[in-house]
Amino acid sequence: MPHARAEAIKTEGNAFFKNGSYAAAIEKYDAASAIDPTVPAYQSNAAACWEKLANYPQMEAAARKCISADKKFVKGYFRLATALKHQNDLTACVKALESGLAVQASNSDLKKMKKEVLELQRGDQVKGYCNKADEQMQAGDIPGAFKTLDVASRIDAGNKDIERMMKRVKPKYDALEKQRKAGLGHTESFKEKGDEAYKSANFEGAITFYSKCIDALRSSSQAESPLALKAYSNRAACYKQISNFDGTIGDCTAVLEVEPHNVKALIRRAQAFEGVERYRFALQDCKTVLSMDYAQVGKTNFDLCNMMQHRLNRTVAQLKKMNSS
Repeated sequence: MPHARAEAIKTEGNAFFKNGSYAAAIEKYDAASAIDPTVPAYQSNAAACWEKLANYPQMEAAARKCISADKKFVKGYFRLATALKHQNDLTACVKALESGLAVQASNSDLKKMKKEVLELQRGDQVKGYCNKADEQMQAGDIPGAFKTLDVASRIDAGNKDIERMMKRVKPKYDALEKQRKAGLGHTESFKEKGDEAYKSANFEGAITFYSKCIDALRSSSQAESPLALKAYSNRAACYKQISNFDGTIGDCTAVLEVEPHNVKALIRRAQAFEGVERYRFALQDCKTVLSMDYAQVGKTNFDLCNMMQHRLNRTVAQLKKMNSS
């Protein structure tokens, strides 16, 4: 049952809110909340007042108190997301919206705001990439600018700013690439052709070229050279694409014998080990990655290995249970 005194004070706060006396309304809502902190509506109303006053840090604080009072009160997540959006903390805003949608997946207000914020994030990302590409062009780093714009175009295909900059960069990049390829040696050209085949999703063809590159390097005692490691790594990626997990394991192992902390090789090998049901080996590779410096691993790889570790631990536990019964 609601506390009668707290409800009476809330009613006074509502009257102040309707009259536009937001500071006075906040005092009433805070007083009601002090009497009964389990009612989320008091701090939700206070957050609405702070929004009217454009004091978004205070709005955020009130929204968090609202959620603490009742984690299933969906409006609290909307208030929190609104405050974070106004403070331009878009990542935290999305998290707040996702928390609210976990409570009520069909909430149209939360879904609409999430769509808007994700679009803002995408716009910020693209703007950042365009600025970076412009700086690279000014510094004469044409290949770097091309790669940056290529990443940006995958985020927002058809973006006019990206297309405009690409028209300036691509002819220069193509000329440099033509010059670079002309200077490649016989062995390097195999790796180059493998890369081109991979980009075209011709994985079997790419494997053929990478194998020629590796064989040529082996015959000249360069099996552990940087070029060989790249060829092994890329061939492992091709094997993974066609579900040749034994091939993936073999090539990743060749890389790891030279570079024991190669994150990409460890993750690919872990995925391949899981694919052939060698779960304990997969788990060991995941643990190796998770024990490394976070900055070296990166958030995406860390999250992937963390998720794999949980899944593999469950699988290993189930197998132990089955074997003991």
